[in-house]
Amino acid sequence: MTVGGEAIMLPTAELHIHIEGTLEPEMLVRLAARNGVKLPTTDIDELRARYRFTDLQSFLDLYYANLPVLRTEQDFYDLTSAYLARAAQAGVRRAEIFFDPQTHLRNGVPLEAVFAGLSGALDDARDISTDLILCFLRDLGADAAEETFRAALPFRDRFIGVGLDSAEVGHPPSLFREVYRMAAAEGLHRVAHAGEEGGPDYVWEALDVLGVERIDHGIRAMEDAKLVRRLREEQVPLTVCPLSNVALRVVGELADHVLPAMLDEGLLVCVNSDDPAYFGGYVDDNFAALRSELGLDDQQLATLARNSFDACFAPAEQKARWKAEVTA
Repeated sequence: MTVGGEAIMLPTAELHIHIEGTLEPEMLVRLAARNGVKLPTTDIDELRARYRFTDLQSFLDLYYANLPVLRTEQDFYDLTSAYLARAAQAGVRRAEIFFDPQTHLRNGVPLEAVFAGLSGALDDARDISTDLILCFLRDLGADAAEETFRAALPFRDRFIGVGLDSAEVGHPPSLFREVYRMAAAEGLHRVAHAGEEGGPDYVWEALDVLGVERIDHGIRAMEDAKLVRRLREEQVPLTVCPLSNVALRVVGELADHVLPAMLDEGLLVCVNSDDPAYFGGYVDDNFAALRSELGLDDQQLATLARNSFDACFAPAEQKARWKAEVTA
């Protein structure tokens, strides 16, 4: 927002961030060299030029192809530390970070290394309140999700919730009813990607079958007036990722995004970067684009920032302190 004609950084929470999606080309090359992983090219410009997508699956194909460079506890520590440093520059006060253990298990990396690296970086973070959310890859199915959840239980103190990500269409939330029941029994928070590729019915299922507290993406909820009314009345948070939506062709261009309409409807929507290394920017870049390309004003941007703190899983007193920062 602006004060006296000068731009200032809005404090915000980032609630929809995949740590694996913060793997910048420069770090990709360094980790590949460290771990003896062959890449198609080590030219940074050529690697970045590959980050052009036609849909979600075209992104996922490249995303998963890059992740075998993550092999050791140190790799996960370095990746997470780099994100946290960049997030602090972006005004992030609270980060609830997604990670995909199934991907790393398939690459032969033990859960001990994943948790140790991620948790070590979070423990060393000085400027940001942080927690982890363990995500299930929906295209691997419900049985694999349940197996992964059981394997992660010895590390229960390292994560505060579960999520559901990867290819949406054809893998509705209802398939994961049992693993979300297991998570609820452990006292874990529950969130899920829904309403990005999939329609409003996926959002309904995430709410009614999985009992989620937050919807990740959720932009297609706007196609269902009854669902919009419920989201407004219950103030269900929606973690929207504008630059991601454009990069994956979910939205033609930012000027066409439904975010202003979501604000007008009184929805508890907030702004996040999703996989910023691939989608053209971190959370501050998303805020800047909303101002310059979508025309959101200071009041709307401040509302988005306050919403992010209302939507996070931090203690109430911390939320109040961060919201006061936005007002100040």
